[in-house]
Amino acid sequence: MALETNTSPALAETCLVYIGTYTRAQSKGIYMCRLNTATGTLTSPVLAVAAANPSFLALHPNHRLLYAVGETSGSSTGVVNAFAIDGTTGTLTLLNQQASAGRGPCHLAMDKTGVCVLVANYGSGSVAALPINADGSLGPPTTSIQHQGSSVDPKRQEKPHAHGIGFDLAGHRAFCADLGLDKILIYQFDQSKAAITPNDPPFGSVKPGAGVRHFVFHPNGRRLYAINEMQSTVTAFDYNPQRGALTEFQTISTLPDIFTGPNTAAEIAVHPSGRFLYASNRGHNSIAVFAIDDATGRLTLVDHQSTLGKTPRMFAIDPTGEFLLAANQDSNTVVVFRIDLNTGRLTPTGQSVEISSPTCVTFVRIN
Repeated sequence: MALETNTSPALAETCLVYIGTYTRAQSKGIYMCRLNTATGTLTSPVLAVAAANPSFLALHPNHRLLYAVGETSGSSTGVVNAFAIDGTTGTLTLLNQQASAGRGPCHLAMDKTGVCVLVANYGSGSVAALPINADGSLGPPTTSIQHQGSSVDPKRQEKPHAHGIGFDLAGHRAFCADLGLDKILIYQFDQSKAAITPNDPPFGSVKPGAGVRHFVFHPNGRRLYAINEMQSTVTAFDYNPQRGALTEFQTISTLPDIFTGPNTAAEIAVHPSGRFLYASNRGHNSIAVFAIDDATGRLTLVDHQSTLGKTPRMFAIDPTGEFLLAANQDSNTVVVFRIDLNTGRLTPTGQSVEISSPTCVTFVRIN
């Protein structure tokens, strides 16, 4: 059974689904299921590899390699793990491990050519670039950058907290959402050196106290949408790829007007069609569905769908765009929803699996 690098919906009807977890409870590492992309059926999870707190995963463009943070707390330096994927069994084999050059690594991004992994270290408020060797293993960091500053919340924004990292669609620049600074830091990416340097302009900003967490680019490459954990909002930016500049044009709540309980927003994704945006709420325990105006990029609320569990830390859309899988961290479930391709609305399929403290969902197509 070969790994499939072409993501055309007409191809494979099965995806490997890798689920990252926190291993402080019953979990032992990264788990694997199989999703039938015709029916939405999800098989029971099996352990793909034992690992400590693999809370976020990133797939190599060749679909044969998987990378995972080893999230730590306190003063310990975190790690990034490199794994080889067995395309037949789905099991993972550790290639090597490198220090993340910071504390509490929580997020990874892979450049589209597969030469570099970027890691965001929440605990130390820093980012690092790790080169990928020819065999898929990781080299020592080429770059480590410490963020500086604070924002308005004295408890959660007393210092930098790098939380989400990624590239623009061209692969020319990298970005880091820093919850502690209310900024999206912008970096130039040198593919030949697998390294990053500060951009000019150096950042885009969200509202004070918003606590920006993750972000996603629209498929047209000209807009960036960021989810703000602390204020439960999404901020939309126009993106100038020539300068790397971000210009805010909208901020909208992820919550219903009538909801008054505690909530922290978590994950964000744009549908492959570019027509819909999804954002998760931890507290309201829902996925907010937005329509995206094709001309302006502005968001309009469509619906809120319960995730049928507690604390949806992460969700992901399968490669066909037909299904969304929500990882409910505190109710220990991954739940499958069908996406209405006309409205963007989500409908529970009745499919779910039990897994302890799920935190991340990543798909690998096979045929």
